[in-house]
Amino acid sequence: MIVSGVEIEVIKKNIKNMHLSVLPPVGKVRISTPLNISDDAIKLFAIAKIGWIRKQIVKYENQPRQSEREYVSGESHYLWGQRYRMEIKHSKTANKIEIKANKLILTVRENSTQQQRENVMNEWYRAEIKAKLPALFEKWESVIGVKPNEYGVKNMLTRWGTCNVKAKRILINLQLAKKPIHCLEYIIVHELVHLIEKTHNSVFVEHMDKFIPNWRVIKDELNSFIMDCYIEELEE
Repeated sequence: MIVSGVEIEVIKKNIKNMHLSVLPPVGKVRISTPLNISDDAIKLFAIAKIGWIRKQIVKYENQPRQSEREYVSGESHYLWGQRYRMEIKHSKTANKIEIKANKLILTVRENSTQQQRENVMNEWYRAEIKAKLPALFEKWESVIGVKPNEYGVKNMLTRWGTCNVKAKRILINLQLAKKPIHCLEYIIVHELVHLIEKTHNSVFVEHMDKFIPNWRVIKDELNSFIMDCYIEELEE
């Protein structure tokens, strides 16, 4: 479907409401709709949102991207918002990662591939973020008054976090281990609030204003970072 010169992918499925997304990395537009919605209704919905759609497309076109990681000495890597220079060391035994001063020392086997070094880094990030989650969830569960059945960490390409409301299951993107800790805290609150209100409506916003009054500032900060994974920002 073409609306005001913008190509839109339409997916009809068994859902109750229409959902609009502008997807990374190039700003592909997608509308998911209930099965019984007519093409004319979809087009009217898109026309009403065309200003927002164009704004998001431009944002993706202009957003700086992190060059592909090679996991070699001299490369910059981040932990909790702090920048470290990578130093590669070789060992015939176990892989490990150490932080010393401003260096991140990655010890791997001499013949390790780029993918293997990336896997070691991701598992390290996973461990780092998992160590932070119990205390943060406990803190905000008591404040908000909700508790998920389970939570975990996943390397996601299009979300900082997700909440399966029906299963009460929250997943946190391990990429947040690279960002300042308050960004992780904001995402945890965001997902916990979804256990109260599923959508990003005025009720959701009121809860966010109550629990983290400066959440919009943190959200803007998080979305301003140079992206080394493609995070989709949905309309709210």
